[in-house]
Amino acid sequence: MDWKKETEANIHRLRRNEYPGRGIVIGLSPDGNNFIQVYWLMGRSAASRNRILVPEGKFVKTAVPGEEEQGDPSLLLYYPVKHWGENHIVTNGDQTETIYSALQKGTDFAEALAMRTFEPDPPHYTPRISGLVELKNAGCAYRLAIIKTAGGSPDCCTRQYFHYEKGIPGIGHCIHTYAGNGNPLPSFQGEPFAVKVFDDPRTTARYYWELLHAENKVALLAKAINRRTGESSLEIINKLAKEN
Repeated sequence: MDWKKETEANIHRLRRNEYPGRGIVIGLSPDGNNFIQVYWLMGRSAASRNRILVPEGKFVKTAVPGEEEQGDPSLLLYYPVKHWGENHIVTNGDQTETIYSALQKGTDFAEALAMRTFEPDPPHYTPRISGLVELKNAGCAYRLAIIKTAGGSPDCCTRQYFHYEKGIPGIGHCIHTYAGNGNPLPSFQGEPFAVKVFDDPRTTARYYWELLHAENKVALLAKAINRRTGESSLEIINKLAKEN
């Protein structure tokens, strides 16, 4: 495969997408030293846009700046990034806690997500997207998953899991919640697509921040996880912080 051509086409499509919603990228840095995770938030409503990403130790949580809280906190406030041992979690909701608790008990990623469904936000029924980097698993570099309705019907839940045995230097795989703008919002279709990642979280964060839709983007993080030591570093960009 011509990875350069493939990633450029996919990045072009992502740049033109007015509303991909929340998104995850996981991949391997070009130098092969770090796994890279990216997570971004977007919003159309005032409540969805009134959020920032805040580090809490090595974890990251969503927060509302100031004291004014709007919308459903169970859907808006959560930890998109946590880790347990050599396992680094990234999700678009409170299923982070489900995976985190399951890993502590020795339960795997797919079993944990089997306990969850799509978000209860009709008429969209937003998909739950999740990812996991496993540093000590020789048979799997990282995983991605999406839980969504079947054809928009809340009567049927579908679950898709993607298992990547090895990282490809400079390549990440991207999944996001929505295929594009609409009402109701159409769920993501297909499998995660190949995109670029870079050696450090700062360059990666700036790259994705610049290509996302200017009006709808809210916040973004990039995380680099050293394959040898397990040490990680973060870069966070908040639209509200840039505006204030």
